[in-house]
Amino acid sequence: MRTVETRTKIALKAVILIGGEATRLRPLTCNTPKAMVPVLNTPFLEHVIHYLSQHQVTEITLAQSQRQQSINNYFKDGSQFGVRLNYTVEDTPLGTAGAVKNAEKYLDETFLVLNGDIYTDLDITAMMEFHRDRKARVTIALTPVDDPTSYGLVETNAQDRITRFLEKPKRSEITTNLINAGIYILEPDALAHIPPQANFSFERELFPLLLAGDEPVFAYLSSAYWIDIGTPEKYFRLNRDLLRGKYSAAQYALSPGKKVQTGKQSHIHPTAQIKGAVVIGDNCIIEPKVKLTGPVVIGHGCTIQSGAIIEDSVIWHNVQIAPRVVVKNCILANGCCLNANCIIQGSTLGDNVTIASGCRLAPGSLIWPETTVEP
Repeated sequence: MRTVETRTKIALKAVILIGGEATRLRPLTCNTPKAMVPVLNTPFLEHVIHYLSQHQVTEITLAQSQRQQSINNYFKDGSQFGVRLNYTVEDTPLGTAGAVKNAEKYLDETFLVLNGDIYTDLDITAMMEFHRDRKARVTIALTPVDDPTSYGLVETNAQDRITRFLEKPKRSEITTNLINAGIYILEPDALAHIPPQANFSFERELFPLLLAGDEPVFAYLSSAYWIDIGTPEKYFRLNRDLLRGKYSAAQYALSPGKKVQTGKQSHIHPTAQIKGAVVIGDNCIIEPKVKLTGPVVIGHGCTIQSGAIIEDSVIWHNVQIAPRVVVKNCILANGCCLNANCIIQGSTLGDNVTIASGCRLAPGSLIWPETTVEP
């Protein structure tokens, strides 16, 4: 997420929608809220907050569901991240627009809404200028994708005014590859159309309602980097993209030309072989003859024992990998234990999974937390 050039500075407010259950990201989110999954060993939401603060967003409301105590404990009032944080909680699911309505008391001026699983370097400052120049009631960021059938297709006219929404279109219905990017700028009076404490959607209800009333709803087109981390595959891709230098992650990325980043009090044996981009967290031990072939992320408190091979993988915190284990194209969540001589490829492991010695996992395996896999 890029650093913004100095322009007219206008303090902004934002709402980040983090109330979803993240079922598509399981087993990684069985115990960890999606907002807290680590990206380069930093909670995903921290990346998003830093990105917003670079665009002079000074006050952020986190619209959340019940299972979010770890978020509150980590971010507190937001001051250590340079922003002010408010928290709202849904007793029952309110939908995307209903969740923002639930935060209405904090939204007394033009504000931004961001889906909580979006990573982007879209220029919000320019989008806000566009919104104000058009005197829009709502401005929606659009991004091109190869296959819009899983998203919300949006049609526009020559003046960038939105003319139609179509959620999850069939292939025969595709007229454009531009989709709703889950980033909106709204005027506060738009919230008057949303009933309080009701399940109400931006995409299916509020935006079509505004179009039907001929309200000025505009599209801001952008080819900036954009990805949602809604599945293990996309979460994996984001980590890879950042490690490969495809897109900048501001202070969280490897510095230019640097291939290995090692955390505090970590020890790497001189005989360990490291190739490609690798991030190693704090308090890690990399034993003799370990081979790390990036892109690889190793979380805090991990031990990689003698002769283990790790390639193109994301490993969370406090993972123990025994001698001669092979891990390729995998995601391992917190506290996993892989015993000697096991081989796993193309798999995703939830928290505290144990793989017995000599096991081989079939590619594509999804292993739920607390599971022990025997030979």
